[in-house]
Amino acid sequence: MVEQTAVLGVASVGLGMVLSPGPNMMYLVSRSTGQGRRAGLVSLAGVAAGFLVYLVAANLGLAVLFAAFPGLLTVIRVAGALYLLWLAWKTLKPGGVSVFTAREVPPDPPRRLFVMGLMTNLLNPKIALLYVSVIPQFVDLDRGNVLLQGVILGCVQIAVALLVNLSIVLAAGGIAGFLSARPSWLRAQRLAMGSVLAVLAVALLFAHR
Repeated sequence: MVEQTAVLGVASVGLGMVLSPGPNMMYLVSRSTGQGRRAGLVSLAGVAAGFLVYLVAANLGLAVLFAAFPGLLTVIRVAGALYLLWLAWKTLKPGGVSVFTAREVPPDPPRRLFVMGLMTNLLNPKIALLYVSVIPQFVDLDRGNVLLQGVILGCVQIAVALLVNLSIVLAAGGIAGFLSARPSWLRAQRLAMGSVLAVLAVALLFAHR
């Protein structure tokens, strides 16, 4: 039904996206380091729910909606780019802190953690673009059920994203402890992540699709 090359292609794109800094990663790391591993796992469950929403919506005609109202995708893209620029500024500004800096945060109840994870993912421009313009390119009209292909490829992306994010949640505390003992490494990580966020924002802002 789905070619192996399509599965590998979606897995590669999904891996590249989940490894690049963005709202999902920053939220999961901040909750895992600030409130503990359990809070990170609940937040990850919300992120997973957001992926499922996109999976269902995309296969029920989200791409058709954006095709009918192309300005809507532009609004999401520009808003997402501005959000990434804001995250980059928060990271790079004088006095900014690394996402891996251990700090006290007000504990949120599980329901709020889940909802925040869900909303962070739903408002993530990278995920919207992934499901609207990238994954559909791997669907082959000559290989049968298009809906089933879309669901399978979406599930591949979700599996890759959740495995990587789970690793981040489980390792966040250890990474934070490692970096806190090495201030120069912490500054380097902050500069690197902030710079990547800024580059992603500019690329997204000037993207044609």
